[in-house]
Amino acid sequence: MTEIIVAAIALIGTAVGSLGGILAANRLTNYRIEQLEKKVDKHNSVIERITVVEVKLSEQQENLARLRREMKL
Repeated sequence: MTEIIVAAIALIGTAVGSLGGILAANRLTNYRIEQLEKKVDKHNSVIERITVVEVKLSEQQENLARLRREMKL
């Protein structure tokens, strides 16, 4: 009978340890995913700003070319 009790206690201890490890790994994975999402958001923000700068630069280049043509006339 004592062997069965010892085996049951060992089973419970193993199950609790495994669940604890799974939960800890899950928390770490969720944390890392959140950090990566923040980095992606920052990256997307930079891409959007660069796109705006490229459009403005293109407009300025067109204005400069127009002014140069007008000065040569």
